[in-house]
Amino acid sequence: MSQIVIVEDSERIAAFVAKGLRAAGYQPTVVGTAAEAVEAGLGGAFDLMILDLGLPDGDGMEVARTLRRHGSSIAIIMLTARDSVTDTVAGLEGGADDYMAKPFRFEELLARVRLRLRSSAVSESDAVIRWGDIALDMRSRRARVGDREVELSAREFALAEVFLRHPGQVLSREQLLSRVWGYDFDPGSNVVDVYVRYLRRKLGTELITTVRGMGYRCG
Repeated sequence: MSQIVIVEDSERIAAFVAKGLRAAGYQPTVVGTAAEAVEAGLGGAFDLMILDLGLPDGDGMEVARTLRRHGSSIAIIMLTARDSVTDTVAGLEGGADDYMAKPFRFEELLARVRLRLRSSAVSESDAVIRWGDIALDMRSRRARVGDREVELSAREFALAEVFLRHPGQVLSREQLLSRVWGYDFDPGSNVVDVYVRYLRRKLGTELITTVRGMGYRCG
């Protein structure tokens, strides 16, 4: 049974989410502070965290950044009243795997919980993916080039993962937007090109080849 920690200082919302998760077959635990959230995330007992941003002793985004900085790979869904694109981007870049705005439908939250738990169940043979001297550790979410560890944001890591899982395959900007950014971004956005430049700078220019008029290819 998957263990889920709900980080929410509203007793009403926490009870509502916990009741729904319990009915769906999960084991929820509720905590109400940033300090408790960090302790739960680093303790290794939980498979997923539903994280509110407005906490009495700190900000949920800092909780996510702290967990990622200390190597935690717990799946994080941010649940918050802040629903601007800027806030969404900040949350995802800070280490969240998904972001939902309040008010929300529990059925949608449950669907996202199921998706993130499936995504985080990485098999041992799939724990590290490689291309040349580049390695991505899917459990610790860390990247290496040879013997050197490279710091990637959550979005950079996700984009690098897509490329390394599809070596030699031409991926269009629309495919990359769909797989890495989901529905939050306009298909006409240049965000893919921007992040490709980031990856080339951090992981090496030879990783990603531009296929003019079509998209990008790993190698």
